[in-house]
Amino acid sequence: MSKIALVTGLNGERFEALLSHRSLVIERIISSADITPTDYVQSQDEWVVLLQGEATLEVAGKAVELRSGDYLFLPAGTLHVVRRVTNGALWLAVHLHPAPACGEDSA
Repeated sequence: MSKIALVTGLNGERFEALLSHRSLVIERIISSADITPTDYVQSQDEWVVLLQGEATLEVAGKAVELRSGDYLFLPAGTLHVVRRVTNGALWLAVHLHPAPACGEDSA
């Protein structure tokens, strides 16, 4: 199943989970050029690929420039911020959440 995303009128970023299975989450992110930089420090590992557009991220205090086709691995606990992005940037993010400890309920 596919959807065509229209970015007209979008402010910030829109997140859409495409697949959630056990500790794995795959999401599509659509960004507008009108974003508010937000600090992210996540408990899960994240691998992200920029499918369309350009972006500047700050990862652990260092600027990282991305263009279409570039990807980045963000280990859990890594501070990252999207500083600049072109309108209509399209991302695919893969999140790998920690597995629950033995005996914990995953619900």
